Amino acid sequence: MSSAPSDPSDPSDPSDPTGTVPRRRIIFASLIGTTIEFYDFYIFATAAVSVFPLLFFHGGDSGAALLASMATFGTAFVARPLGSVIFGHYGDRLGRKVTLVGALLTMGIATFLIGLLPTIHQIGLWAPAMLTILRFFQGIGLGGEWSGAALLASETAQPGKRAFAAMWPQLGAPFGFILANGLFLVLTTWFAYDSTASDLTDPFLVWGWRLPFLLSIVMVAVGLYVRLRIEETPVFARAIADDQRVKTPVSEVFRKSWREIILGTFIMLATYGLFYLMTTWILSFAIGGEGTGGLGYGYRPFLTLQVLAIVLFAVFVPVAGLLADALGRRRMLIGVTLAIVAFGLSFGWWLDPEAIGTGDDLDVTRMLLFLCVGMMLMGLTFGPMSAVLPELFPTNTRYTGSGVAYNFSAILGAALTPFVAVWLVQNFSVAYVGYYLVGLSVLTIIALVLAPETSKKSLYS
Repeated sequence: MSSAPSDPSDPSDPSDPTGTVPRRRIIFASLIGTTIEFYDFYIFATAAVSVFPLLFFHGGDSGAALLASMATFGTAFVARPLGSVIFGHYGDRLGRKVTLVGALLTMGIATFLIGLLPTIHQIGLWAPAMLTILRFFQGIGLGGEWSGAALLASETAQPGKRAFAAMWPQLGAPFGFILANGLFLVLTTWFAYDSTASDLTDPFLVWGWRLPFLLSIVMVAVGLYVRLRIEETPVFARAIADDQRVKTPVSEVFRKSWREIILGTFIMLATYGLFYLMTTWILSFAIGGEGTGGLGYGYRPFLTLQVLAIVLFAVFVPVAGLLADALGRRRMLIGVTLAIVAFGLSFGWWLDPEAIGTGDDLDVTRMLLFLCVGMMLMGLTFGPMSAVLPELFPTNTRYTGSGVAYNFSAILGAALTPFVAVWLVQNFSVAYVGYYLVGLSVLTIIALVLAPETSKKSLYS
């Protein structure tokens, strides 16, 4: 007579293979990969606000050039679900490790090539076309990266500590942001670049902006070295041993887990909206000309404020992991999302130009406090997601399912957000940007209420 199968989520279970996992190596591999991926993504976001409108979309109307640049920025989010399907297929068929290597290479090569592109002043409309294509491939790479890194961390976690273990790849977002914006800050200081009086002959616009893109290839080499030295996760190894793999994970996940895809998509919605309001849009609003609804503040001093505030993002990611393990996923995230609703309702109070000032008269303390509050909430809502989304899906479609949900949410919550926010400011007021965030947050709360609590769920399924 065969004995009952052991429960790997039981901490007393001696058969739990996660006890032999080299956790430090796993932490480093999941963290460095997402740091590189988000660095690549952020340098494009920063350049989309400050550089690309001048070099790839230059025209008579600066507002239209900014909107065109934001639309190209959003191209990657359309590509990300495709990346999650492509890499998810191989991640659920061949394994997490080999797929993560492919995602890193796709993102890294596309980023490096952006640094070599000629501008619209050199080859005309071919320049924005090529920029858009490479941005698309950046999206494909990141679409396959996040879910693989999340699974690498969550599928090797100790029982009862999964949210905290899975938060390590989430730290790649603030770390990548600090690296990307910190490098741009150093370069703009070195070149003495003034975004409020841009001259196309300025050395920063001629070649200095290319350096962050070209240097990414060094980081990719380091990431590859680390990832090639890790082992497959014990959860996926057991799935292979038990012959649980399916031929077409994408059709399987849409057939059997369509409800989980919908829930996961909307669970991430407020996170994505807040994320790109506090990183991409706020930069464009702060440094944009007063004639286009911006605050006319200097690029370099505002970047300094952003880098300072992003530290709180990094600090609150592990706090979120601890809270999600202690309180449960749903309870913790509902509370945080309600706080995001309150934050969204306060945008007009924080950022109205008459209250915060413009140009050299900007109330720097007020802006820094706004950024700090947003980044704290960002860390709290983003931290548990690498546990929450994978926990919704079975092992044989987990890479595909979590990636599709994560990246569908990117289209709804991130691709449109900077563009919509710029349009709302230009046509209404900055308070409406906050109302937009409130709308996204209400949809997230509904999804969380309908979703199951997954903190006690075994991933060996």
